[in-house]
Amino acid sequence: MFRHTAALIIAASLLLSACGTAEEKTSDNSAPAGESTTTVQEEQGNSNPIETEETGTGVPEPSTEDSTVTEEEPESSEKVSTEEKVEKTYHMNENYYIKPNDEASPNKVVLLTFDDGPKEEKMITSLIDTLDKHNAKAIFFVNGYRVKSHPELLKLIHERGQIVGNHAWDHEDLKKMSNAEAAKQVTDVQKIVKDTIGEEPQFFRPPFGSGNDALKATVKKNGMLYMTWSNGSLDWDKSTKDKPEKVIQNVLDQLNPGSNILMHELPWTVEALDELLTKLEKKGYSFVDPRAIELEAR
Repeated sequence: MFRHTAALIIAASLLLSACGTAEEKTSDNSAPAGESTTTVQEEQGNSNPIETEETGTGVPEPSTEDSTVTEEEPESSEKVSTEEKVEKTYHMNENYYIKPNDEASPNKVVLLTFDDGPKEEKMITSLIDTLDKHNAKAIFFVNGYRVKSHPELLKLIHERGQIVGNHAWDHEDLKKMSNAEAAKQVTDVQKIVKDTIGEEPQFFRPPFGSGNDALKATVKKNGMLYMTWSNGSLDWDKSTKDKPEKVIQNVLDQLNPGSNILMHELPWTVEALDELLTKLEKKGYSFVDPRAIELEAR
């Protein structure tokens, strides 16, 4: 009897021990797997929350988004670069006419220029609005003393996509100055324009069209194209004052392929400009982009 009871107790103990081992093994196998899964989920949820918001994608697809961005960014940069780069397809001859470099570029073009600014926001805005209407670019030749008084007007010209030219610091006859004084009239404008809009002018026109070899050498040294004009609107003359129709007729009377047209920031010129450009277009002329002109005459 005692032996039988002892045998039963031993058998029961062995059975309980085996069950405990099985549970322990099951727990050993499932717990690490559970902990591993939880850990991965927590790392995915906590390590890249900002990255997920920025890219707009979950963790499983970062390479696809990265690839998409990489493909789009160069395309955008290439577009900007193309817009800013203007091929040099024209040059200026010794008589200040603008000529095509080859037969691929139109011959019937004119260069539009405005001197003696920047003066007034209203006039500048109206001129540029008209230029934009005709998809035209012009050179605004500025005096340094005016830029100093109204730098915001220079910024307006630049920000509206028009071209800034150097017209000396003061509107005085540079040929009557010493070479050093005349050179300072040029370089001081280069500096104030660069300080104001971040770019130096690439075109120079002397007041009254008056210069000499020393002045031309200074202009060239500063990387600019020296020019006067080949078509004067006479908008500055008292015979044309308050007569926009005279401004238009004066230009048309002197019109030739490549005309380098001199105008000014004046109320009657502002009033004349839209009709003038319309008439030029009807005659088959287009407006050369100054940036397409080489910076050395030939």
